[in-house]
Amino acid sequence: MSYRNQFIWQRAVQLAINCYKFTRLFPQSELYGLTSQIRRSSVSVASNIAIRVASR
Repeated sequence: MSYRNQFIWQRAVQLAINCYKFTRLFPQSELYGLTSQIRRSSVSVASNIAIRVASR
């Protein structure tokens, strides 16, 4: 089964999308600080799920 069919992966992608939308509201001064960290970590969740499913 592909990781794209996994419900949890789909939710993780939605989390990343929501984090990107939410962090657009952050001040410009946070662009390379907190904003970047939140965005990278949210993408990491989906990536880690995909890697784990692929390794099975």
